Amino acid sequence: MTRRTIADLLAAAEPAGTVALGGLVERLTAERRLRGARRDGRPIGPAGLAAVPITGVTEDSREVRDGSLFVAIPGFHADGHDFVAAAARQGAAAAVVDHAIPEVDLPQLVVDDTRPALATAAAWRYDDPSHGLAVVGITGTDGKTTTAFLAVAALEAAGIRTGMTGTAATRIGGLQEANVAHATTPEAPALQRAIRAMVAAGDEAAVIETTSHGLALARVDAIAYDVAILTNLTHEHLELHGTWESYRDAKLRLFERLAHRVAKPRPWPATGIVNADDPSAGAFAGVAQEAGARVLTYGTDPAADVRATRVEEDRHRLRIAYDAPSGSATVDLRLVGRFNVHNALAVVALGEAVGLDPGAVREGLAGVPVVPGRMERVELGQPFGVIVDFAHSPASLQVVLDLLAPLAASGGGGLVAVFGSAGERDTAKRPVMGRIAGERARIVVVTDEDPRGEDRHTILDAIARGAEAAGKRRDHDLLVIADRRAALEAAFERARPGDIVLLAGKGHEQAIIGPDGSMPWDERGEAEAALRRAGFG
Repeated sequence: MTRRTIADLLAAAEPAGTVALGGLVERLTAERRLRGARRDGRPIGPAGLAAVPITGVTEDSREVRDGSLFVAIPGFHADGHDFVAAAARQGAAAAVVDHAIPEVDLPQLVVDDTRPALATAAAWRYDDPSHGLAVVGITGTDGKTTTAFLAVAALEAAGIRTGMTGTAATRIGGLQEANVAHATTPEAPALQRAIRAMVAAGDEAAVIETTSHGLALARVDAIAYDVAILTNLTHEHLELHGTWESYRDAKLRLFERLAHRVAKPRPWPATGIVNADDPSAGAFAGVAQEAGARVLTYGTDPAADVRATRVEEDRHRLRIAYDAPSGSATVDLRLVGRFNVHNALAVVALGEAVGLDPGAVREGLAGVPVVPGRMERVELGQPFGVIVDFAHSPASLQVVLDLLAPLAASGGGGLVAVFGSAGERDTAKRPVMGRIAGERARIVVVTDEDPRGEDRHTILDAIARGAEAAGKRRDHDLLVIADRRAALEAAFERARPGDIVLLAGKGHEQAIIGPDGSMPWDERGEAEAALRRAGFG
């Protein structure tokens, strides 16, 4: 019998038949987004397009099929409005645009902003699937993926079948597969289709990693969230947001969305769950309260609602004693890294917020053996440690290196840090990451992460300059090796007994994106292969 896949469930969730465009016209009118309409190259009233039959919604002209509604959105490299003609040639029935394209003979709805209109159109076409289950949104610079995995485990242990979309994996109807895309929060049509598939497969809740990109670019605008969780907030993604304040404000939008309440089969109280130890906690708590939501805090702060009172850790586990509204308890995690204390406490707070059995929450947390690409150990008998982790921001890199340093020192070794920085993304963080690694690692190896269309050497030089500022010397304890496979080999060659080699930045990802597209890449698999070539295993 052929095993079902996520692709099968997504395909089955695609609505059959057509739906009249009038329903979307009504929604866009109610949202005060509709500015006009055109047909046969001439302005008409939007009601004149109400009878146009639509088979699907897409923002990608390459995915247009007969009867598609094409929504033209501005992208980082191209503007969808330049592809309206191509969409028409491929059979589009209509387009949504923010300015009329008079030279294209295609029915057009003209709106003030096509990005939120795309979210509205996708929710309309997929029949508002987020209204059919409870939705937990997780945002923050670091910790989203681990918190999502822990949340799913806790909810399932409490008897609530749960789906998930996120950086490392997609989960629908009990099936879980790696997310091969590099987008944590996909565009609205893909996201709405995934939630519809969850509802169809019997999921009662969804955990959605909700990035600043997804919020700022309106991908999640039509999702009815019940619970919002903030993990932390540090320097990241300024290439999109421009300033740290804009980055923070994008994430605040998740908590603003708690005001958009709808009736659901499983009614959960609107709740904002905030890391009390984060400097921005007050802003997020305030926005949640303004949205009419309850606020629960977690952390080590004495005033936190869910507060860690004692933490014990070793190379293989974490034991966390905590106080919560339901009482005091202890939970054992099979995950390493003190930063996972906050991730676990966030999920304990989730359980408190929605009334889960505390024992079931602890059982779920204790049952998670590993999160893909997060502090994964690679053991092939080598005399030094190898850790694969997704750390790709200054804060996360610092946290992981500070965690590993005493472990390496206890074995008589030091740290070897292998990492890069993504092209066409935040440039300011590159020298900062180089400095952080240079201050903490015995050897720094700078290599490709995802250069995309940017010159790889420009990226690597910026990181290297930061490491040099920390006292590292090129070709001595600072290696700049663009080819990541060669960089891994160089790091292993130089690792001494007792050292820990950190492979940071790729984690679970299955490709390196360069100027010519994606090259398949499995960090753990590549590390194992390099170790075997070095004679281990």
